[in-house]
Amino acid sequence: MIVKTLRRLLLAILIVFAIGYAGVVAYMYVNQRTLQYNAIGEVYALESTDLEEARAIAIASGGSEINGWYQAPRPGMPVILYYKGNSKSFTEENERYERFVADGYGFLAFDYRGFPASPGDISEANILTDALAAHDWLAAQTDAPILIWGRSLGSGPATYVASQRDATALLLETPFLSAVNVAAERYPVLPVGLVMQDQFRNDLWIENVAEPVLIAHGTADRTIDVTNGERLYALAPNPNALWIVEGADHSDLWDAGIWQQAVPFFDTALGR
Repeated sequence: MIVKTLRRLLLAILIVFAIGYAGVVAYMYVNQRTLQYNAIGEVYALESTDLEEARAIAIASGGSEINGWYQAPRPGMPVILYYKGNSKSFTEENERYERFVADGYGFLAFDYRGFPASPGDISEANILTDALAAHDWLAAQTDAPILIWGRSLGSGPATYVASQRDATALLLETPFLSAVNVAAERYPVLPVGLVMQDQFRNDLWIENVAEPVLIAHGTADRTIDVTNGERLYALAPNPNALWIVEGADHSDLWDAGIWQQAVPFFDTALGR
């Protein structure tokens, strides 16, 4: 009798666990894009920055449009195609663009569909479509060499575009090996590989990247572990530099001096 009772109790516990587990998986599947993306933030006016020669632009993409800022480079200089990270609007990073243009570089930066400055729905397919549209728009505007810079989430579209288009260099700041790898690290007991829709497979795309690659990461990154950057760099067909900053978290690399690392990397890629 005791054995039967224990078996029934164990079976009941297993059933409750299975139902609870299935409920958690179902919740994450239904709400995965809400959990994956942080597309909320203020849109700063271009007039509030020191970008006196930049202009606001709208680019047709997938039946919709994406909004951004563009400034042409000084004669003889390249242009940076900047793919933003996962939070807020691209406009918040105006300090970066101001530094780019102060040193003679042009730039194009924008919000993917569903992020504050661009209407639409967020998905991997839309982000990649927007990324290609931005590149092709830029290539039609200028003959200047294009330098691709992807930060965090932006490492996905940046790597994808570099695998599909010709550019001069690819810089990846705090990149993931893949978005599904990050999810698996955070939720090791969940079958994220089976249910995650937007996986951003940098590990596959980088195999077709011919451009020289610089990857920058911090050892204290709590958003995307530094091993992601290290493993991705090991897969690059044309690796140039791996810049690892001791003690740096996910948003620390600009202040840590990534621009001072980027300039000589770009110069080398340009053959200077």
